[in-house]
Amino acid sequence: MITKINTKIKVALVVGLVFITIIIIFGVAIYFFQNKFSFEDFYKRLETRASISAKYNLEPDTLNAGSLKALRNHHLEKLEEEKEYLIEVLPGADVSQMSKKYGLPEDFLNDLLSVGRSRAKSGNTFFAGIKQVYDNRTYLVIVSAENYYASHHLMFLRNILIISVALVILIVVSLSVYFSRHIFDPIKQITDKVKQISTENLHLRLDKNNNNNEISELINTFNDLLSRIETALETQKNFISNASHELGTPLTSIIGEADVSLLKERSINEYQDSLKNILQQADRLDQITKSLLFLAQTGYKGKADFVETLRIDEIIWETKQIIDKLNPANKIFVDLSLLPEDPKKLKVKGNRQLLQLAFANVLSNACKYSNNKPVSVYIASSHALVFLTIKDQGIGIPETELGYIYDPFFRASNTKLFEGYGIGLPLARNVINLHRGELLVTSVLNEGTTVQIKLPLIFFS
Repeated sequence: MITKINTKIKVALVVGLVFITIIIIFGVAIYFFQNKFSFEDFYKRLETRASISAKYNLEPDTLNAGSLKALRNHHLEKLEEEKEYLIEVLPGADVSQMSKKYGLPEDFLNDLLSVGRSRAKSGNTFFAGIKQVYDNRTYLVIVSAENYYASHHLMFLRNILIISVALVILIVVSLSVYFSRHIFDPIKQITDKVKQISTENLHLRLDKNNNNNEISELINTFNDLLSRIETALETQKNFISNASHELGTPLTSIIGEADVSLLKERSINEYQDSLKNILQQADRLDQITKSLLFLAQTGYKGKADFVETLRIDEIIWETKQIIDKLNPANKIFVDLSLLPEDPKKLKVKGNRQLLQLAFANVLSNACKYSNNKPVSVYIASSHALVFLTIKDQGIGIPETELGYIYDPFFRASNTKLFEGYGIGLPLARNVINLHRGELLVTSVLNEGTTVQIKLPLIFFS
């Protein structure tokens, strides 16, 4: 719990600090450039007044000078504490005394005399001046005023920015905390659901999320993991229970046959018959052991090496050739009426040997349990799947027993007259599952069984 809280706090802090830093930088930048612009603009206004003042104070034409002064007073607003200085600079004048006399900054006057134009600021008072030479006399024309905009408007802007930044910080912190908590809600839901899953209820799965994001991918990955674990545990459980049961029967027969043979002297023919019985049971034991091991292997690995691009129709024909050799009396017919014209709609990614094994088991069962009556095979496809349907006219499966047909070694109650171990169908289903497909069985007693296999096409998988 501490780790989760710390993670939420970290997320909130990181997101909040990023936005707060951006807002503060943005506010400071606004204030800085506005402050710089206001100073520059105020200096230009003072310099404009100084130029006009020089003209109407030093203009020999009194009529023109009066017009300029009237124009200035009429169109230029009066600045706060505005003052004009017209100072004649006499030869050998002392700048320090001039500064004290007029209350002007000494450095400002020195720059003005040397450069001819200068600016200065003392407290909230701004100075701008120009040097003019008229009639062989040197004059300093200076205008000073307080920057009301800087002292009031900028202060107001600063307060507004501070309040705005504070509000934004509050909002960002609140939203960061809110979203940081809700971002982890799906993970918390996953955690709570996982805590409910144990070895007793491995069939439970996480609720799927239709959103195409990392959480959805995590849920799908975890569900796949649960499926593999469930398959592994079920396989292990079935292997142990079925092995102990199925292996016991031939072993008991072998031991019993050997004990009977050793009770007394017997003829050669009797010994040969006994050895034949032992060999028959040993062969059955070998078949059961191999089937169990192969079933456990396919169920436990949870994956297959898909190294080939295969056409389902080709696999079916190859499987039929194998069954023709093992059971020449079979009547398997491959119906091509639903076969798609586009060969791409028959291609899957898979393991040739495993698919042949799965199809062979299904087709062999169809022939065996129908006493070699006709078995129809249909191949069709959609935009994303290829469908394989195998339909026989056999004995069918009782409806009450359909739920157990995928259990290893389960055999329906009406199959006692047929040889088998109950391995073929579970093995075929495991192989199809490894190929991300689906195997479905429907059956009607005494009418036949239909097996439908769906596999994803390679171009849509």
